[in-house]
Amino acid sequence: MFGLSALDLSANIKTKELGVAETVSAYIDIIVENDNGYNTFLSVAKEKALARAKEIQSRIDAGKATSPLAGVPIAVKDNISTKGIETTCASKMLEGYSPVFNAAVIEKLEEADMIVVGKLNMDEYAMGGSSETGAYGAVYNPWDTERVAGGSSGGSAAAVTAGEIPIALGSDTGGSIRQPCSFCGVTGIKPTYGSVSRYGLLAYASSLDQIGPIGQNIEDCAALLSIISGPDTRDSTCVIKKPFEFGEGKSNLEGVKIGLPRNYFAGGIDDEVKNSVLTVSKELQAAGAIIEEFEMPFMDYVIPTYYIIACAEASSNLSRYDGLKYGYRSSAAQSLSEVYRLSRSEGFGLEVKRRIMLGSFVLSSGYYDAYYKKALQVRSLIKDAYTKLFAKYDMILSPVAPTTAYKIGENSGDPIKMYMGDIYTVSINLAGLPSAALPCGFDSAGLPIGFQLIGDAFSEKKIIDTARVYQSRTDYHLKKPEGIKV
Repeated sequence: MFGLSALDLSANIKTKELGVAETVSAYIDIIVENDNGYNTFLSVAKEKALARAKEIQSRIDAGKATSPLAGVPIAVKDNISTKGIETTCASKMLEGYSPVFNAAVIEKLEEADMIVVGKLNMDEYAMGGSSETGAYGAVYNPWDTERVAGGSSGGSAAAVTAGEIPIALGSDTGGSIRQPCSFCGVTGIKPTYGSVSRYGLLAYASSLDQIGPIGQNIEDCAALLSIISGPDTRDSTCVIKKPFEFGEGKSNLEGVKIGLPRNYFAGGIDDEVKNSVLTVSKELQAAGAIIEEFEMPFMDYVIPTYYIIACAEASSNLSRYDGLKYGYRSSAAQSLSEVYRLSRSEGFGLEVKRRIMLGSFVLSSGYYDAYYKKALQVRSLIKDAYTKLFAKYDMILSPVAPTTAYKIGENSGDPIKMYMGDIYTVSINLAGLPSAALPCGFDSAGLPIGFQLIGDAFSEKKIIDTARVYQSRTDYHLKKPEGIKV
């Protein structure tokens, strides 16, 4: 079973070549056996998952489980609420917290007869680009365990790479699905903002966060995105009218016009990453696409705009963790003011505190107009620039990150350098657009390189069709680290 994609795994379960409980149990065994090496899982719900496997087996035997991913085990990032399973956001602040409700995406997974087997490690409250900031230790990249897995959905990408789970859910606020996929050599989709319900996603930056799939290939990701997308009255920002349907793909890219931002390759990017992504453009051109270079506007402003807006929203969203209602409370507090101060000081990690402080500063009296208001204005300009670009191009081809995975601890003392690693991803979240990240090569150290396809709002079908053509012509998505079973 470990050589199968999620779709093939479900097909084998439906034909009775594999049993649901047998499959779930085997993956749990792999998690227990391997995970000390990668630190991808924060919790495993073994009994709950095996009990659910028996229910789904009965539905499959009765011909009632028709979802393309029925019977498939899945793990989800630990900022997605799961009823009865600890959900911590990799933070001491939420240690021991077990939600009393499921997120909307978990409800949809269960309706599709999938089995949640556990929760995945991440940067604390999704704040970070390396999955090093969590309270339970860094995630280790299966290609080289001395290197980061990317963040903040590093646990999700690394677990799929390591063969611990066939498919996973992550969340993307400024590249948190795509960058780990690039570092770990797997495929992921950041959907259009408003296409997947955020109900039950513990908020970092509400106007930027979006849940999406991480899998072995684009077909698995497309199938999972079809399941989790769709309207939800509990989330007023979820504006999609019906779930995505992707159908059959194209055999070529005749007539597809793809923009290539030349200034993305002008400086600040590793030569090996640059050459791999430019090779992708030639591959797409060979498949019939029209590639045209252009100059991406506002490059100097995307990082400050993103971090001002994201940190402002984070400072507001995380104000609820006050040591009173729920979450960590300091045992040393002797007064109400000490409960607030000590609980937040002890419960939050350094990166979370840094972003709360920055967010509180830009929202404060006297600085609101100078920073936050200006950032919102630039965000509008970025969105307008993308609208003009998509009047000309079907999609945009870009690197995901300027480098491959770096050593654990290498950038943790330099937050500005860490933030600059998001240069190619954050503008997509600011504009609310979809993007798919796919593997496209390796550097001289044998580390994966990824690229992304960016589309206009709700153009996931175009992106996925192009990704299908690319993966039908290349085999980078089939490569796995030595010793990995999948």
